[in-house]
Amino acid sequence: MKSIPEHLQALVGQAVKRIDTPALVIDLDAMDRNIERMARFAQQHGVFWRPHAKLHKCAHIALLLEHAGACGHCVQKVSEAEALAEGGVNNIFISNEVIAPLKLARAARLAQWLSTRGGRLAIAVDGLEGVARLAQAMKDAGAAESAIDVLVEINVGQNRCGAEPGAAAVAIAQAIQAEPRLRFAGLQAYHGGAQHLRTAQERKAAIAEVLRLVKLCSHEFGRAGMAIPLITGAGTGTMVNEAGSGVYGEIQPGSFLFMDADYAANERDAAQPVFEHALYVKTQVMSVSNDHAVCDAGHKAHAIDSGLPRLHALAAEHALRFANGGDEHGVLHPDNAAGNTSGWLPALGETLWLIPGHCDPTVNLHDFLIGVRGGRLKGVVERIFSVDGRGALT
Repeated sequence: MKSIPEHLQALVGQAVKRIDTPALVIDLDAMDRNIERMARFAQQHGVFWRPHAKLHKCAHIALLLEHAGACGHCVQKVSEAEALAEGGVNNIFISNEVIAPLKLARAARLAQWLSTRGGRLAIAVDGLEGVARLAQAMKDAGAAESAIDVLVEINVGQNRCGAEPGAAAVAIAQAIQAEPRLRFAGLQAYHGGAQHLRTAQERKAAIAEVLRLVKLCSHEFGRAGMAIPLITGAGTGTMVNEAGSGVYGEIQPGSFLFMDADYAANERDAAQPVFEHALYVKTQVMSVSNDHAVCDAGHKAHAIDSGLPRLHALAAEHALRFANGGDEHGVLHPDNAAGNTSGWLPALGETLWLIPGHCDPTVNLHDFLIGVRGGRLKGVVERIFSVDGRGALT
């Protein structure tokens, strides 16, 4: 885990106003409520929840989630898994394909290391070559039998990775079972694109097709005399559908923890818990002109792949529209449509709070997250979290 610089550690116990800008700040009260609601949801539906750590990339937050009931964590990269493991996380699923021999060698070593402390590493495959390469890496590492769990990823509509549901997936699972160092652990059936369909009905329809494909695949496994130990998938946008299906045994939502502007644009399904915004970019006005102001949080402070950030907690008559000012600057315009008809602008030096468009890549721009208890106005800094998996691309 990264060591926290003295100037940041000195913030602990200090008022929110002492946080320099731009900074990535967690509202710990909101985050705790989100965790509690997710744990209750999973319990009520009788499913495991394995949150996606590519959101926060922080071993300490991962352990907080486990303490609340999470069964383990998903990551997308071997290096993310390594970062979590170094921070004490023991149950990790690389929910992505790994093909490069160097990466597979690292995964094999990590599986061995985790097994020595009672942990477990799982990994996804979507082809016979992937199985063969993983088996060879485990053999080269001298790994014991059943040292790594392997899930077959099936394509359920994202058209990214994944084997075709049915006979192709069965053949991959059979190849896994034929390898003494691998253990078939189930199916990965995740549709990322469905998470951001705007209406609840659109998302429900998309997951209905996912369920059709999963059931088709399950039927083929039954014909082959093979049991499927677990079906896992789902994200924050659609989890009510997978969790209520009776088909999935595990869900993988991650964004529920922080929520971002893009997820906030979704129509909420009535069956889904209310998740609050818990991640903000604190920024400060650095320049004011007649018709606009400029803050010090450009897109080096927040990701813009899912749209620009939104200003938080401004009255309608003070509504502002954020415009891209480049790497270091955000340009703020009066938002007439939202009620700011007077042309009001914030004063020089005034603090503002941004809700990022997309939390995951925003976190990846920062080394540390500042956790605040008691709100953005009167709260105090409770702790500093290191972003252990920042830049974990391999």
